[in-house]
Amino acid sequence: MPSHARLTLSALVFPGLLAIGIAGCAGGDAERKETPRPGVWRAVLQVPGGEVPFSLEFENRQGKPIAILVNGSDRVEVTEVSVEGERVVLRMPGYENRIDAVLQDDRLEGTLTMIKARGNPQLIPFSAVHGQDWRFSAPGSAPAPAQADLSGRWALEFVDGDKRYPAIAELNQQDSIVTGTVMTPTGDHGLVAGELLGNQLRLSKFDGGHVFLYHAELTTDGRLNGRFWSGTAHTEAFSGQRDANASLGDSGSMTALKAGNERLDFSFPDLGGSSISLSNAFFRNKVIVVALAGSWCPNCHDEAALLADMHRRKRPQGFEVVSLMFEHFGDFPAAAEAVYRFRDRHKIEYTTLIAGISDKDDAASRLPQLNGVFAFPTTIFIDRSGKVRKIHTGFSGPATGVHYDKLVSEFESTIDALLAEPTPRS
Repeated sequence: MPSHARLTLSALVFPGLLAIGIAGCAGGDAERKETPRPGVWRAVLQVPGGEVPFSLEFENRQGKPIAILVNGSDRVEVTEVSVEGERVVLRMPGYENRIDAVLQDDRLEGTLTMIKARGNPQLIPFSAVHGQDWRFSAPGSAPAPAQADLSGRWALEFVDGDKRYPAIAELNQQDSIVTGTVMTPTGDHGLVAGELLGNQLRLSKFDGGHVFLYHAELTTDGRLNGRFWSGTAHTEAFSGQRDANASLGDSGSMTALKAGNERLDFSFPDLGGSSISLSNAFFRNKVIVVALAGSWCPNCHDEAALLADMHRRKRPQGFEVVSLMFEHFGDFPAAAEAVYRFRDRHKIEYTTLIAGISDKDDAASRLPQLNGVFAFPTTIFIDRSGKVRKIHTGFSGPATGVHYDKLVSEFESTIDALLAEPTPRS
């Protein structure tokens, strides 16, 4: 679809922001365009558990402001930065989330809007100060040096109401600075960063899609006991101990076909509204990966980057990808606009279909051949004859290091083996 024909999501979801922008132009302010000063800014989001700090860098490229979200070694470029008078808007790459702030001298004050299920906005207070590069504790204010080195593998258990699930934290520590990730049976939390001061561990991240905060105490018997916050509406307790042999088991195989099924059958609209199914002639005799995903899902972004690259390399051999997008928006135009942003971020050339809303039960009802949908993403490998040969639940992204490398290798080898099989006779 040509760019001029696309619907503008801000007009659909943020009509009030347009009014704010217009009002801000009154009195000649529109002629004054002061961009955030280049360099490092200490940014903070406020959630019920406290501050979620992250580093924010601004730079000018070819006369345009660019923002970079920094969490440890992870750097996410935000190229959609608009400035009108004192108003600065950062639109997160590939997401519908945005920061809307007012610039005064070397401070930014405003709100992060996170778009949640059914398009409901979650508003999180945001602020940033130029010239500060610390995360939780300002230089000279640390109450005590780190009492231990947390580097290594930790077996954790998270408690969400009456639900419990295992997790693994892999941490690296230099002096008091701690970085790492948390892996669960259905995906990872991406790269988190923070510090251990005394026996108090603080970790955080904001990468455009996650707003995560972890507080934990290292006990005298070597356990970590703490609490995890995701945005403003969700919190879980966690605890665990160091365990070099901790494992989540074969969590990738939770999803399966129901007895008596060997194929996947569906028909969903593409972004132009045309109905697409695997029986279309375009997919005949091809190896296909069907990915259950959503533009709101950070693990789905990690997988999309991988699948987009694999698709470009292996398409000449008869490989295709079909992504079934389960979006936060129930109406088609808003869902399609969100998927366009997802496609643009990862330079996706494969098929993306609007399959439903961002709910695992809804996804399972639309794919009744499966025993359920337990995670986004879920990845289904189909051979040239149309039979499902493998299903992988969840995704371990680049932040997991060797686990990501192993997953990439498994995806590559599975696809290559299916491509090597003979084409069925007509």
